[in-house]
Amino acid sequence: MARPTNTRFAVAVHALTLLADAAPASMSSEEMAGSARSNPVYVRRVLGVLRTAGLVASRPGVGGGWHLLADPATTTLADVWRAIYGGDPLLGLHETAPDCRVGRAIQAELARIDRRAAQAVEAELEGTTVAQLVARAAPRSSGAVH
Repeated sequence: MARPTNTRFAVAVHALTLLADAAPASMSSEEMAGSARSNPVYVRRVLGVLRTAGLVASRPGVGGGWHLLADPATTTLADVWRAIYGGDPLLGLHETAPDCRVGRAIQAELARIDRRAAQAVEAELEGTTVAQLVARAAPRSSGAVH
């Protein structure tokens, strides 16, 4: 199976789930990267986007780290999706030559399809909160290690 080329959403959800499970404690980007089998620099970039969206905050230095600002019970995966992708097209639309009749028609149709697909993705993601993921993926009684 082909691997996705963009994992920002999955890493963001993973990090938020870890932070919600660890709350009120903070976690380092290195800890989260280890759990997500990712690079700490990449995790920090994703967390930076989440910080801009007001979902997380960080404190530098010894004893610092990342912590959750948003309420996991009301933060949906759609909130995370919008923080990561905003209004970016799903389908990777490209420009066409302005004088190409076929290209103009294809782009207009793909733009309509893209809007419907984005609405469907957000609608699906609205049904799951970060707290629900924590309850399903990291039950406190399991003694699971991150």
